[in-house]
Amino acid sequence: MAGHSAVETHWKGGVSPFGVSYGKMMMWFFLISDAFTFSGLLAAYGFMRHKYSDLWPNPGEVFTHFPFYEGHIPLAYVGLMTFILIMSSVTMVLAVEAGHRNDKRGVSIWMFLTIIGGLAFVGSQAWEWYHFIEGTEKGAVRNILVDGQWKDVVVHGANLTYNEYGLPVFGDFFFFITGFHGTHVFSGVVLNAIIFINVLNDTYTRRGHYEMVEKVGLYWHFVDLVWVFVFTFFYLL
Repeated sequence: MAGHSAVETHWKGGVSPFGVSYGKMMMWFFLISDAFTFSGLLAAYGFMRHKYSDLWPNPGEVFTHFPFYEGHIPLAYVGLMTFILIMSSVTMVLAVEAGHRNDKRGVSIWMFLTIIGGLAFVGSQAWEWYHFIEGTEKGAVRNILVDGQWKDVVVHGANLTYNEYGLPVFGDFFFFITGFHGTHVFSGVVLNAIIFINVLNDTYTRRGHYEMVEKVGLYWHFVDLVWVFVFTFFYLL
């Protein structure tokens, strides 16, 4: 009976045995489920790359463009994008820390910088997509279906049908994986903007805590962590 009473004491309604609020626990559940989705995408990418290893394009030879530079620098722009996103994760950490101290000014500053970093990443990804779709001036000869007949045609860039850089499935994975992640980043920017407006309106000051900043911070760190895996598996390996 004593053990039963102890269980009731700790598990009665409205009390968290782990000291975690309902909102934070639900965020963790969502992030775990989302992690399975990204894991499936990257596993599928790895399977197809292994299957067509002899024909698979080398990302270091595909992603070589850099703004205002005519030459080729392998993966430099993707590296810059990664640095921007990681730095936005740092500013989010500082925003959460300021929230623990109920420092409205600190939260406002660091949240604003996090939003700027997120927008810079999304904009950089759009620029990368544009150049990937546009392709090189030289192009490459690909055998594609034209008017019901297979013909050798000089192809520039990539879409879901053909690909200058090699196998069409390479472009499919690029658009889907980076696009899916980019959607997450953009959603995070929107959430951060909402939280930022609430901070300015003293919403969390009246509540007496900034837990919402910590919740959206969990999501933002997850998005950053996922990009590290995407960067490693898609661009480096």
